[in-house]
Amino acid sequence: MVQAPPLPTDLNNFSFEQNPDLSLQLPDPEDDLIPEAEFLSQVETAWQVCDRFDLQTEIWRGRILRAVRDREKRGGDGRGSGFLNWLKDREISKTQAYSLIELANSADALLEEGYLEPEDVNQFSKRAFVETAQSSPEVQQMVGDAARKGDRITRREVRQLSDEWTAMTSDLIPEVVKEKAANSTIPTRYLAPLVREMEKLPEAHQVSLQAEVAGNPDVDTLKQVTAEARYLAKYLNAATNVQALDNEALDLESALEEALRVGCLSSTADLVNQASQLEQAIVKLYTTWKRLNTLSERVYLDSGASTPHLRSLLAHLSPLSGEVLEVQLGDPDGGSFSRTIRLKILPETDA
Repeated sequence: MVQAPPLPTDLNNFSFEQNPDLSLQLPDPEDDLIPEAEFLSQVETAWQVCDRFDLQTEIWRGRILRAVRDREKRGGDGRGSGFLNWLKDREISKTQAYSLIELANSADALLEEGYLEPEDVNQFSKRAFVETAQSSPEVQQMVGDAARKGDRITRREVRQLSDEWTAMTSDLIPEVVKEKAANSTIPTRYLAPLVREMEKLPEAHQVSLQAEVAGNPDVDTLKQVTAEARYLAKYLNAATNVQALDNEALDLESALEEALRVGCLSSTADLVNQASQLEQAIVKLYTTWKRLNTLSERVYLDSGASTPHLRSLLAHLSPLSGEVLEVQLGDPDGGSFSRTIRLKILPETDA
């Protein structure tokens, strides 16, 4: 059997163009003479090579798809059917296609803006490249500088740089905390999540949380305030989507303040969120029930005495199509946990 060439020792100079067949020689997992550290090192190198092939291949696929799409725009029927048929012939979904086009656009933008050189792409894992493309221009510049120096860029490095930039530039972080982050007293990884959660809140809540962090600038406070901001956002977002809470007599802000005072913000936020989900489930249940009734009636009219099994199917579905919906929860044979759930849908009345 022909052996594949050994793995490259210099990944910085390894490219798709130089190795179009992607032939790699992996260590024998049954060879006990290979030390564990050496085995894992060779496997990791192979993984990085595949990662780079994957990234470069998908960038070029995105460019190809973009070319096909743009050609269709020039001479197609105006509805993009030619492009969609092209995708269908190659079993590519529309979502996947536009994701690849977005990746190609990001790559071309990074190259055009001068953040990266073509050879710098080899420094990235696929996920790190996508993460960089979605980052702010300042972070893209820092990542590009690191890639040009020959640093291996993984998603972790991109997120670390992004977190550092967020921590040092956001107006939501008090200056005393920024100073501690600058001298590494507080790790920057605790600041970015706080900023992301606080950005979802109204200014009044941001101010109170900022004061809390400034008063106790330590890691434990940052964790606590981040969780508090998350629950606040969850509460405020869910409360606006619950019809039962759309009442002038209810003061949502006062209820929120009381939840904060007695220390049950987490439970209150979950309560409101569950109420929102329940209302949505009820609406979905009703529309599905109406659809089931319509289909049952259609099948009943289309069938007859010559279709006893079809009529039997309709009969067995009757517990779900009547005004009282009945479902067995648990063991249908009446085991230790068995319960029948019945829900009644009242007839519509004139307002």
